[in-house]
Amino acid sequence: MELKERTDKINYYLDIAEAVSERGTCLRRNYGAIIVKDDEIISSGYVGAPRGRKNCCDLKCCIREKLQIPRGERYELCRSVHAEQNAIISAERSKMLDSTLYLVGKSYTDGSYVEKSNPCSLCKRMIINAGIKDIYIRDSKEEYRHVFVHEFIDNDESLEGIKGY
Repeated sequence: MELKERTDKINYYLDIAEAVSERGTCLRRNYGAIIVKDDEIISSGYVGAPRGRKNCCDLKCCIREKLQIPRGERYELCRSVHAEQNAIISAERSKMLDSTLYLVGKSYTDGSYVEKSNPCSLCKRMIINAGIKDIYIRDSKEEYRHVFVHEFIDNDESLEGIKGY
């Protein structure tokens, strides 16, 4: 009997974040996020309307899709709270200091991984203030990128007025 190769730790946590994304309610893209510190999952979050409000999947309508708003822009019109935001508001800041966020995004229509996925500008600000140190973002089932959160500080796109990702 041949033993299955053990999943590396990063893909293990990305697999969990991907499972969390399956609870997402967005009609465009569903993300899952988990925050991990010292090999302990601190919190998780997925894309969805605030508690008590109807989700886009229940309404069968996405206002950003209807208005053809490009990816990465005009999130104030979106009904949902992002996965990163939901994970952050579900955790104590003291536990998030120097932690790692694992993020997976998939297309609602075909289940493919979101290409060149990154936190939006608001999520970046929240990640910085939460004290999160590193982010791993899944690009494919086996491939991922590592982002140092400090890069969000050093490369402040808000000074340039850059929209999107």
